[in-house]
Amino acid sequence: MNAHLEQLAPRPLWRHFRTLCDTPRPSGHEVALVAHLEAWAEGLGLSHDRDGFGNLRIRKPATSGHEQAPGVILQGHLDMVAQANAEHPHDFTRDPIATYVEDGWLHARNTTLGADNGMGVAAALAILEDDSLVHGPLEALFTLEEESSMGGALNLAEGWLEGEILLNLDSEDRGQVYIGCAGGADVVVEAQLPTTALGEDETSMRLALTGLSGGHSGIDIDKGRGNANRLLVRALRCLGDCDVRLVDYHGGTLRNALPREAFATLALPVDEVEAARARLTALEQALRDELAGVDDGLQLTLDPGDTEGAEVLTRDASRLLINALHVAPCGVERMSTAVPGVVETSNNLGVVRLEGGRFHLCALVRSLRDSARADIADRFRALFELIGARTRVENAYPGWTPVPESPLLARFCTLHRDRLGVDPAIKVIHAGLECGILGAKYPELSMISFGPLIRGAHSPDERVEIDSVSEFWDMLRTLVEDLASPTA
Repeated sequence: MNAHLEQLAPRPLWRHFRTLCDTPRPSGHEVALVAHLEAWAEGLGLSHDRDGFGNLRIRKPATSGHEQAPGVILQGHLDMVAQANAEHPHDFTRDPIATYVEDGWLHARNTTLGADNGMGVAAALAILEDDSLVHGPLEALFTLEEESSMGGALNLAEGWLEGEILLNLDSEDRGQVYIGCAGGADVVVEAQLPTTALGEDETSMRLALTGLSGGHSGIDIDKGRGNANRLLVRALRCLGDCDVRLVDYHGGTLRNALPREAFATLALPVDEVEAARARLTALEQALRDELAGVDDGLQLTLDPGDTEGAEVLTRDASRLLINALHVAPCGVERMSTAVPGVVETSNNLGVVRLEGGRFHLCALVRSLRDSARADIADRFRALFELIGARTRVENAYPGWTPVPESPLLARFCTLHRDRLGVDPAIKVIHAGLECGILGAKYPELSMISFGPLIRGAHSPDERVEIDSVSEFWDMLRTLVEDLASPTA
């Protein structure tokens, strides 16, 4: 599959990206890809090893005469976000990604593309096999489970890497270079809530909110897009006077993707159904007006449901849970004053589940300030304690503190100006690049992050601009060669 990718330029990079598309690699299922890359490295005579977590390192000796150049680490993550359109059955653990080209962009059919971070991984592999390239000692570090938990970076072995310079290839904007990023943490809330049987005067209804764009919970958090969990809870609030009770709730699939859909099964008094429909019709139009030009596909529907034998939350439990979700932190909390135009702190209500009275929520808090991240988590704890829920913080990782005076950054900017005729924009990103974690484990590393133009990451709208891949490849080759010179 995806043979057409090998006709794109630069061919070595696209050939490796084809392998990544053809090899299933959702978070936690990278083992087949790792085995393939190990066999590939052995075929080229390159040394490779893994740390205790399974992160893969492939090494290539310096070009003769450049052994004293600083070691360069090319870094990316092997996993991808697994998101598909609801009407498209796709098993990300078995099925390849089907790609197509349209208007200068590469897309996937009804799924995420995996350009995040497949482009960076493919570029690193192409560098390793390029024997025409003059370079110092090279290491390619491929981490695992970045999208689900940052697990690979958080568990990376210390004292393992040998390089002095790290090039993170996980950015998504053409003509930009990143020197800092937000830290983050997962906030998990769980509770067992009281239930009763469906009443004789109640009927089951299925409430659905669909049609949102979704996107990356960091990069796209300030785009004004709808969050399906936030909006479905708003719909539940508008039904408060209809004496609604919750049977189940399923919203979002990943804590780092803006949820595009959410569904709830309700128990409603039979004589309140038509009133509920009228309220939802009015709310749907209001939400469409609010999201016009951003999320034009929103749909809010109420249809008969199936709750045979199901347990229904009590009225008090339903009211308290809906109220708590309604006031939970969601979206942009604060913009940065130190880095104008950049989100400082945000939260994504990524995954919400209710089944048989068991409630589960997983939110992803991001911030340039660890203190602000901790405060959001504490607010969750204080809020959900009111309904008897337990809150814990998992997978916390530090931000990446910018170093604007970095010689590596100055070198990149000079090369960018020489090759492309313009200075790159120097940025701090509101997303969880692994650089902050890697820098905490290897504080002497000098780091920058850059990549091609990717849009719609973490959603089935993900796409990469083909021309920007050539530009990215040229800059990476140029930088690697430049760092091999005596002035590096």
